[in-house]
Parts: sequence; C-alpha cells; structure tokens
Amino acid sequence: MLDRATETAALKGVLAAVRDGLSGVLVLQGDAGIGKTVLLEWAAGQAHDMQVARVAGMQAEMGMGFAGLHQMLVPFLGGLDGLPGPQRQALRSAFGLVAGPPPDRFLVGLAALTLLTDAAAGRPVLCLVDDAQWLDQVSVEVLGFVARRLHADRVGMFFAVREEGGGAAALAGLPELTLGGLPEEEAGELLAASAGAGVDGRVSAQVVAGVAGNPLALVELAGELTPAELSGAVPLSWPLRFAGRLEELYLARVRSLPADTRTLLLVAAADPGGDPALVYKAAAQLGSGPEAGEAASTRRLVSWLPRVRFRHPLIRSAAYYAAPLETRRHAHAALAAATDPGADPDRRAWHLAEAAPGPDEDVAAELERSADRAQARGGLAAAAAFLGRAATITPDPARRAERTLAAAEASLQAGVFGKARDLLVMAEAGPLGEFQAARVDLLRGRIAFASSLGGDAPSLLLKAARRLEPLNLDLARETYVDAWQAAFFAGHLAGAGNLLEVSRAARALPPPAHPPRLVDLVLDGFALLVTTGPAAAAPVLRQATSAFARSDIPQEEILRWGFVATVTDEALWNDEGRRVTIRQVQVARDVGALDQLSFLLNRMAVETVWSGDFAAATMLIAEARAVCEATGSRFAPVAAVMLAAFQGREAEAVPLIQSIIEQATAGGQGVSVTVAYWVAAVLYNGLGRYEEALAAARQASEHKHVYISVWVLPELIEAAARAGNPRAVGDALDRLTETTRAGGTEDGLGIEARSRALLSETEAAGGYYREAIHRLSRTRRRPDLARAHLLYGEWLRRQRRRRDARDQLRTAFAMFGSMGMEAFAARARAELRATGERARPRSPGAPEVLTSQEEQIARLVAEHLSNREIASRLFISASTVEYHLRKVFRKLGISSRTQLAPKLRDGERTPTAGLT
Repeated sequence: MLDRATETAALKGVLAAVRDGLSGVLVLQGDAGIGKTVLLEWAAGQAHDMQVARVAGMQAEMGMGFAGLHQMLVPFLGGLDGLPGPQRQALRSAFGLVAGPPPDRFLVGLAALTLLTDAAAGRPVLCLVDDAQWLDQVSVEVLGFVARRLHADRVGMFFAVREEGGGAAALAGLPELTLGGLPEEEAGELLAASAGAGVDGRVSAQVVAGVAGNPLALVELAGELTPAELSGAVPLSWPLRFAGRLEELYLARVRSLPADTRTLLLVAAADPGGDPALVYKAAAQLGSGPEAGEAASTRRLVSWLPRVRFRHPLIRSAAYYAAPLETRRHAHAALAAATDPGADPDRRAWHLAEAAPGPDEDVAAELERSADRAQARGGLAAAAAFLGRAATITPDPARRAERTLAAAEASLQAGVFGKARDLLVMAEAGPLGEFQAARVDLLRGRIAFASSLGGDAPSLLLKAARRLEPLNLDLARETYVDAWQAAFFAGHLAGAGNLLEVSRAARALPPPAHPPRLVDLVLDGFALLVTTGPAAAAPVLRQATSAFARSDIPQEEILRWGFVATVTDEALWNDEGRRVTIRQVQVARDVGALDQLSFLLNRMAVETVWSGDFAAATMLIAEARAVCEATGSRFAPVAAVMLAAFQGREAEAVPLIQSIIEQATAGGQGVSVTVAYWVAAVLYNGLGRYEEALAAARQASEHKHVYISVWVLPELIEAAARAGNPRAVGDALDRLTETTRAGGTEDGLGIEARSRALLSETEAAGGYYREAIHRLSRTRRRPDLARAHLLYGEWLRRQRRRRDARDQLRTAFAMFGSMGMEAFAARARAELRATGERARPRSPGAPEVLTSQEEQIARLVAEHLSNREIASRLFISASTVEYHLRKVFRKLGISSRTQLAPKLRDGERTPTAGLT
C-alpha cells in the first residue's frame, strides 16, 4: 500500500488494544475503490494471533433477517449452548434453529456480544465487516450494537462502509476514519506500477486529477490506456473516457467475454450466497460449466473457491446488468431449480419471484410464506421485503393491496418508518375495502406515534378508531386506547384528537359484546376519568388495576397494556400500580422486550424517587440509560430530572428541565412539558424560591386534562402559601380533593390534608398537619412525609411553639439528610436556627471514589447477581463487568464479593448532617 501510514497506524492501535486485553472499533468510510477492502485485508494479515471472522455485504442480497450476523458468528456457534437462556433462545430463533416468538433484536445483539466475548476469553477475536452499507438492516444494527458495548473484551471490529450507504447511519457515533484519494506522487507510483511501464509526468498528473487519486480507478485505468497514451505521444481524450465510471468499464469487460463465461458470471452475480456448487449446478442448466470461469481474463474479476467472491461489488453489478432482462430471469429460474426447497425455501422463493415474467399468485404465496418464516425469526425487515415483493407480482388487485398493507405493518414493526409510509401510499392505490382503508389509517397513526410520541398521532389514531367502529368493535376499542395514550403524551399540544375529544368519542361507543377485556376496562375508565371525573372513573379503574394484578394475565397483555394500568393508579394517588410496573419490568427482561424496557425502567425509577430511595432510583436510571444507549430510544429523562429536583441539585436539574421543555415542545410531547414544570416547582419549593415555584406550578396546572397536572397542585398550594399569595391557588384544592377523595388512599388523603393545612388560618391547621403525618407515615412516600414534618414545624414556629416545632423540624431534617434531599434539608436547618437550635453543617462524608458504572456494578454484586446477570442487565460483557469489579475492589480496599455489601452499607451510614 502507498501512503496509508495514518490508516495503518489507526488499525495497529486497535489491534494493540485487543492484544492488551481491551477492545477497539474503527469504521472506515470512503468512496468505492478508495482502498477500504485492502486495509481490511492488511488488518487480517496482521492478526496471526487472533480468531478472524468476516462478513461482506452484497448489493444483490435479498435482506434476509440476520443473514450477515449469522455469517459473522458461524465460527463461534460452538459456544451457543453456554449462553444465558434468553440469549440462547433469541439467537437460535433469529437463525431459524428453533421455533419460537420473534426475538428482540437487541437481545440478539446481547447474545452476539456474549458469544464473541466468550470466544475471546481463549484467544482474541477480530471481526471484519466489508461493504456494511449492503448488509441486511438488522445485521448491521446488531453488529453496531455489539461494537458500542465492547470495552475490556479482547475483541476488535473493523467496518468498511460507503458514506452514502444505509449502514453508515447504523454505525453513527463509532470511531471512524474517512479515506481520501492518494496524494499525487503516490498515485503516480501506483499508476506506473499497474501499467508496467513508464508514465509521462503530465499524463500521470492528468490521470490522477481525473480520478481524484482513487486507487482502484488508477489500477483499472492503467490497463485501459495504450502505451502511446501513457508516454504522452498520443494526447488523452478529455474528459477521460473513464472519468471514474468504474461500472461502465466493468460492463465493457464483461461484454467482451465469451458467451458461456458471461453466463457463469451472471449466475454467480444473481445469487449472493457464494456457494460454488449451487452456481455450477444452475449454470449447467444454461449450458455453461466450471471451465468457463478459468479464462485468464476472468481471474481479474472473480475467484471461485472456497466461495464465489467478486473482486469488487461493481464487478458483480456489471456481470448482472450486462445481461438483458430476459436472460437475467433465466438465470434466476435456473437458481430456483437448483436450490433445495427444503433446505433454503426462502432463497428459492426469491429467485422464483425474480424469474417471474409477470404476475404469479403461486410465487407470491411462496414469498408470503417466506415472510412468515422471517417474521418468526425476528427478521421484520426481511418480512417486509418478502411481502413487498409478493405484492408486486400478485395478480389480484385486492390481494395485492392486502399484501402491501402487511408489508407496511412489518416495516413499522422493524422501525423503518419511511418505508412503511411509502407502502401505505402504494396500498391506497387500491382497491381497498372499508376495513382495509381503516387499517391504512390505523397504521398511519401507529407510525406517527412510534416515530414521535407527539405530533399528529392522536388525530390519526382517533380517525382510525372511528372508521373501525362499525367494522370491528374490539379493534376499534383497542385503537381508542392507542389514541388516548397518544393524546396523553401529546398533552396540551395535541390540538385535534386531544384527551377530551378521544374520551368523549370512547364514551359514545356501544359496550363490548362479550365480558369486558382488560383493554375494555382501561378504555372505559380513562374515558370516565376525563369526561365525568375521578369519582365516576374510580370503580372501573380499580377493577382494571385488579385485573392486571392477576397472575394468569398473559405476558403479551402485561406488556401491551400494563402502562395504561399504572396510569389509572397514578390518577387516583394509588400505589398499587407499582406492582404492575415491577411485573412489567421483569417480563420485559425475561422476554427481551428491550424496546419497552427503557420506558418501564424510567417509570419504576419515578415511583422509587417518590419513596425516597434515591440510591435505588439512581440504579434504575443508570440501567434505563444503558438500554437507551443500546436501543437508540429517546424518551425524555423524566426520572433523572425528578431525582435531581428532589435532591435539590439546581445546577443539574435546571438544564435538564429547559432541555425537556424545548425538545418536548418541538416534538409535540406535551406531557413531558407538564412534567418538566412540575419538577421545576418541586425544585424551587425546596430552594425556598416560592415565586419561581408558583410560576412553574401554574404552567403545569393549566394542562388540566393530563392527570400529571394534579401532581403539581400540592406544589402550587405550598408555593402560593409561602409566597403570601393564597389567591393564586384558585380552585387547586377543590381539584386536588376531587382526585384524593375518589382514590381514597392514604397517599392522596395525606397529601390533601397537608395542602389543606397550608390554606388554613386557624388552629385547624395543626389537626390537618397531624392527619397528614399520620396518613403519610403509613405509605411509601417518605419525601412527602418529611415535607409534612417540615411544614408542620414551620407552622408551629410561627405559632411560637418552639419546643414542638423543634421536634418536627429535627425529624424533617434527619429524614431529608438520610435521603439526600439537600435543598429541603437546608430549609429545615434554617427553621431550626430560627427556633434557637444550632444545626451543624453537612459533613462531606466519604469521598466519591467510584464512577457511576463502578458503583452500579458494585451494588448489583451486593445484590448477589453474577457477572453474567449483571452483564445482561447493563448490556455489556461479563469480562467488562470483571474489569470494573477489579477496579472497585482496589478502590474500596477489599478482596472479595462478600465484602461489598457491608462496605456499601457503611458508606450509606456515613453521617451527613447533625444537630447541636
């Protein structure tokens, strides 16, 4: 190689890191022919001491789910039985080795990570991925997932990708190196070496400039120019007849070959599998044999053993498109006939489709069966491709529209939203029946909701639900719940299709013709909550929550509708929904539903912050962040900002609040805006900045049809009372009481009593405070209980009952200190000083010695999880867990896992505040 010192140094750096027990990843980007493949070959040559695995994307690849990943992992499948159960099942299902539900692609990614890192424990592993832009979508996503999770694993990964290719997006954020053309001097050397003769300096400069130093173009052009042109005796035509158009050059070369050789190359190009036996068998049907590929002129284009491999993807493209369309169909027909229908029915079906001269229902049905198999393996993008191709050759227009709709739905499930929208446009060309037309609306709404939680999803789903009412009442009711959920997320930004409009439409539905399902109870409860109020909705919502708590509820229903069950509880100040969330999280972990896990972990973290267990909440937030990083989810960091506000960390909370408001407003996610203002009110009440708390609380409380606006009412009442502006409360207490009385829980009634005390000007306030403390002491809401002690103590001091005030304030101060609620603790300390009691400042405690990931791993070890279980939880490898654990032991001065739990407990018992 010429002038690739920078590039080879970067590759050497990755290889050195792998040999040192770490890992490394590098994405090589650049145009066709720029030298990416050569660099991968060079890296393979340097890796004598490593296990080298390769995969190359092919432009003609049919997009079969996990095909590229399977090729990469074949050398390591002997370790499949050693994987944790869910990972083993997911990978086997993805590769079609066992029957089962479609695996989550991120669980497949975790299985691939474990398989590779297990193999690397014996000998380092180097993975080479060429032409990543042409790998099947799910494979490149999984390989990108693996690359992002590597750390101390002795695994290296090199990707080669064209900048304009689809694979580049899946690899975004990984370390990358962009390759350019060779400098003029080195490019001239390559041109001369390839020509095998001297090249005039001016000719060399002209050629190098004409191809921008592209190495492959220089090599190919050297063989095209005559000696007279190279010497300058004959002027070059301008622009150069090559001018970088490699495919045209390869087309000319292929067309100059003998007919039987062209036939053999065509068959090889038409099948991306690379099996020479299959290629020879198919070519024999067309009158060509293996000897046709032995000509010297073909060796520069393709090699045949051990696999068929074209020297460059453009050569494959030229070999295919050099043939007329009818000849290409004959090649596919021969390949279909040569393919074993039992061993590879999907590839055979694809070839049959490519061979079809026109519409063919039998072939379309074969493709539809292939789509079913792909979907069962979790290859949703492949299923969409099969269904889309089936639709194009379906003779019956109505059946064609149905298959197009199915392809759109598969694309939606695969997360390819643009493709799904395009397919819906095709489906609408029809003809469509009324039910199919309603399904188009439904899919369009689901695409809108999946791609953005706000936007126009509520109105689209409401439209679909209305169209479905006379056609399929059960599906209509499910769609109304989807519309309600979309309207909930859109909140005050919903416009048409808002919560009130959706709820009124749902209330007008006829009752189901069968005993109510979970989804029916949820829908009826939601509709009553918004249109009639909490008192009317409470019995139905409690029935829904009880139904979700039953042990016989199928897992898919827990995941599908569990979120809305927890909403019903939160709307009534009920803590029972926490059990549903815990079960949802466990189910999501068990079945590998990682696309939902990040959201569920955030919800669990929010519920844990309410309880005051900030250490546990921090763990859940970190796990949710790990899932988001792994899956690309973009949920607003509600739990993280809530925790920062409860802790009184203004510098951390304010930027998060502002970011959520800006991004959620732009994305139409009104509920996140409401949450952000509520969190701001909590923060500023803690800091004693009541005017700012009042302004934020007013903003959140205006969004009346989002039940979260009820959460802010206690903050509004406290801020108004402390700011000396009780008139700003308005009907807040009445609105709060409407929900707390309907719920009838200690949580809600305790919050109501505390709020009522703030607005009482008589001795009755003391009774309300005592009631609040009594009720809240019987709940998990330790922060709210501590705040009740604080507010009672503040009231007692103002009543000049200093001794009683000190008792309440000491309790509040100790509780806030133990939980880490810094701002509220400062309020309690100030009140204690006003009673004449001195509070010692908080001691710094033990120094922070562990990174967030080290602390997370340490706590999971203390919970008796194994390295493998921790790796699965955090989406890293077991060897990376061990790497961090060694650092934890060193920092904490311990030598065994059993010492961790006591050490962490000691740290938590470190005094943080005191009184004198």
